[in-house]
Amino acid sequence: MSLINGLPAHVLLVHFVVVLVPLSALALVVCAVWPQGARRLGLTLPLLALVTLVCVPLTTQAGEWLQRHEGNDPLIRRHAELGDGLLPWALGLFVLAAGVWWLSRRTPAQDGQARSGSALRIAAAVLSVVVAAGAVVDVYRIGDSGAKAAWQSSFSKTETGGKG
Repeated sequence: MSLINGLPAHVLLVHFVVVLVPLSALALVVCAVWPQGARRLGLTLPLLALVTLVCVPLTTQAGEWLQRHEGNDPLIRRHAELGDGLLPWALGLFVLAAGVWWLSRRTPAQDGQARSGSALRIAAAVLSVVVAAGAVVDVYRIGDSGAKAAWQSSFSKTETGGKG
């Protein structure tokens, strides 16, 4: 996918990633630390994380197309390098979301022992917080580098006299 309605697909798809990664991360953490929330969300949690996971490589591929059409700007290269690192975070969000969903469906009797179930839930919660934080920070860093690449020297720092 390269163009959507005459615009580079990357500049449109990136909005999905910017919204879905933090939303998936927040939902994951809430469900991991609040099992009742995970039961209420049900299959929505892993489906949200799956949609997020699918959007990341689509956006990255569209960005690679755009990079080939923009020249050899070091800011764009840096943005592309950072963007390549988001897929493992999105995969981590999905795997943990599926795991938290699965854990929320288990009853204490299915856990074998209440202690092992609690330890598993605590481990899932800790991993969820770490992966969610890493994913959100990575999206921020990628977005910041993309904004710098897109807007560096492309506007006047002084008013041009127009009203707005």
